[in-house]
Amino acid sequence: MTTVAARPTAVIPAVTSWAEYPRVWKGLLDRVWSALHAAGITRGCPNVMLYLDDVPHVEVGVLYQGPPLAEPVVASELPGGRVASTRHRGPYHELGAAHEAVRTWCARHGLTTGPWWEVYGPHHDDPARLEVEVCYLTQ
Repeated sequence: MTTVAARPTAVIPAVTSWAEYPRVWKGLLDRVWSALHAAGITRGCPNVMLYLDDVPHVEVGVLYQGPPLAEPVVASELPGGRVASTRHRGPYHELGAAHEAVRTWCARHGLTTGPWWEVYGPHHDDPARLEVEVCYLTQ
């Protein structure tokens, strides 16, 4: 548990389904990176995925504090507040275990969770070196 400040992002919001999301997120992220490249930015903006609810309403993009980017990219932020989090290390296909661990911990401690998000570390060709911060806003 920790308290975090809100962090600015540049994202494309979307409403999708959990069945469709695996096919949707990459295209959204590619469009955000196209807007960053058009603005001359090629690095230094970790990828983020914010899940606002179980529908899911999502925001896919990057941590970013700078001038507005070309539409459909919009400024947003990762929420600030009391957060339960963990750091996943390893292949992305095992990321679900990190989410399950945080949700289980919160349930054991009587905490309800709100929006949740992932902040991706630098890409590595070696899946064992991948890192993702998994955070859940709590109440």
